[in-house]
Amino acid sequence: MDIKNNILETIGNTPLIKLNAITKGLPCTVLAKVDYFNPGNSIKDRMAVKMIEVAEKEGKLKPGGTIIECTSGNTGMGLALAAIVKGYKCIFTSTDKQSKEKFDILKAVGAEVIVCPTNVEPDDPKSYYSVAKRLAKEIPGAYLCNQYDNLANRLAHYETTGPEIWRQTDGKITHFVSTAGTGGTVTGTAMYLKEKNPDIQVWAIDAYGSLLTKYFRTGETDMNEVHPYISEGFGEDFVPDNFDMSVIDWFEQVSDKNGALMTRRLAKEEGLFCGYSAGSCLQGLLQLKDRLKKDDLVVCVFHDHGSRYVGKVYNDQWMLERGFIEVKSFKDIVAGRQQPIITVHPEQTVAEAFELMKKFDIENIPVMDDGKPVGAVSEGGLFENLFQNPDLKAQKITSVMETPYPEVSFETPVERLLKLINKDNGAVLSKDDTGTYHIITKYDIIQALAK
Repeated sequence: MDIKNNILETIGNTPLIKLNAITKGLPCTVLAKVDYFNPGNSIKDRMAVKMIEVAEKEGKLKPGGTIIECTSGNTGMGLALAAIVKGYKCIFTSTDKQSKEKFDILKAVGAEVIVCPTNVEPDDPKSYYSVAKRLAKEIPGAYLCNQYDNLANRLAHYETTGPEIWRQTDGKITHFVSTAGTGGTVTGTAMYLKEKNPDIQVWAIDAYGSLLTKYFRTGETDMNEVHPYISEGFGEDFVPDNFDMSVIDWFEQVSDKNGALMTRRLAKEEGLFCGYSAGSCLQGLLQLKDRLKKDDLVVCVFHDHGSRYVGKVYNDQWMLERGFIEVKSFKDIVAGRQQPIITVHPEQTVAEAFELMKKFDIENIPVMDDGKPVGAVSEGGLFENLFQNPDLKAQKITSVMETPYPEVSFETPVERLLKLINKDNGAVLSKDDTGTYHIITKYDIIQALAK
């Protein structure tokens, strides 16, 4: 029987999946090494378990000990799974730029999470690096994994990720592309692949605001390169020991916006619900498309799952607030709309308003008197009132009328509209140049953004 003894035995042997839609303009074949198929939904499971195994072998981590690590979330998940199986405690430090979903997941598997500020120097006492080091010294039996400088990180990829890719491509891989953070994935995998074929090109994808690219090109650690960036899971403000730049052929930087947009495209066009770094990885490859030839076989690493980013990259309001989605106005959304605004008069009955909602499949109707909004009725409000008193149907609108919807300028941008529409207020009104009223609901905004 094919039975796994525990969850850790399911790590690795993740699939290579051919990309078809987004890469159709490229002359070569592009494959994704989709590592969200690991049990912790990320490639970090590989190195997390390896770091613990090495620490156990060296006597640095003993039964009942506490695992300490600074993590953007994914390494912590792998460590937490291993800790459950092996009987360790976990305390993780992370930065306040990481998604809330990552922290919730870590807590769900029994880890303690300490959130630290992002915009401080690595050696600042408040940085997540420094806090982790302090905890490791203060807590008896604690072991700081230090994924950045722990060479078991890259060893994991030398022993698993590299061999898997070589085997899955029958040794025909010509390019390996990966985002670069701790250096473990890109370096460890590259070390193995270069041993098999030194001609394989290794391209590391970096974030603007990280110093890794300049260090690769000049050998200088220039802190002037460092500035805040939104991309998660890659880029650094120092050079971890796991890096061996000699096995990397090129560094390419990708903007926060382009990486986020490509992540969303992967979900919609390839059916791959991946994390931020996957979109950045593919975006970096497309920026280098002129270097690719017909017979090339490219493997891109897609590190983690999109569930970590539903409140960020996959959230329209989050994208709008950062200017990652084209800002549209009230005017843009109603442009070309044929159906005039549906309204009711205060003297009409509740039943009449309800029938209009059913006829036009709408949930929000302004109440107008003498051409001016004096109130509103919503499907939710009507339902609640009718449920409590079915006899309301024959009564006038004024008996169930809610406060009027907010009025805004016809040029109001979408991000402002999103802030005005909430559970207590389902729509926004505006007048055009002719004085005609128009209405927008949250569904109108969603449809406009989806175009």
